[in-house]
Amino acid sequence: MIRAVLFDLGNTLVAYYGRPEFPAILADGIARARAYVARELGVTVPDAVVEQRVADENYESADPSVRPLVQRLARIFGLDAGLLDERVTDGMCRAWLEPTFQVGRLYHDSLVTLAKLRSGGLKTGLVSNTPWGSPGAMWREELARLGLAPLLDAIVFCTDVGRRKPDPRPFLACCEQLGVQPDEAIFVGDHPRWDVEGAAAAGLRPVLIDRGGSAQDSSAVADLSELLALVSAQA
Repeated sequence: MIRAVLFDLGNTLVAYYGRPEFPAILADGIARARAYVARELGVTVPDAVVEQRVADENYESADPSVRPLVQRLARIFGLDAGLLDERVTDGMCRAWLEPTFQVGRLYHDSLVTLAKLRSGGLKTGLVSNTPWGSPGAMWREELARLGLAPLLDAIVFCTDVGRRKPDPRPFLACCEQLGVQPDEAIFVGDHPRWDVEGAAAAGLRPVLIDRGGSAQDSSAVADLSELLALVSAQA
């Protein structure tokens, strides 16, 4: 029996960017964080040094532990993260995230689907990685801005548990918050490994959403209206 439906965020409920667009988003975020550091701390770093350090930081751990954004930015700009006050670390991270949040757009079916699931007695949750280990608190603000937060009964970002999907821990943490067993939950996401394989490994029932129609998976849903039909059949 299905008691909960959990979702990924980026490119599942909200359109942000695809892999081809990320380098430009990253460059813009670094430029804004760099300007903030120069303005607030008077610290400047040569272009070539920044470029090399960004390249060195642009990866995720294989284990897969979270590599926090504030530590990455501190290394890029030659700062001691342990000596920075909260105002500065917050400002750096917000500057870095600005380009991402500016392009974020809700899919037309996101709010209505969450509302219908909850009105049908199902619990809803969100399990999402954050780019470059950016702070979950800022992403919660983004969920509120988009109107998603009131429609989610539990929210877990990778930074909350220190591990990124496909590690089972983010999925299991969300199920625990919702008070459901993993086999009582469906997880919907757009990434075959992070979302589908990760959710399955944690014991949830995965559903791949393929909004662009590029997946080679005949069981994928094209939008959330198809998901509602699938959930109704399994509830």
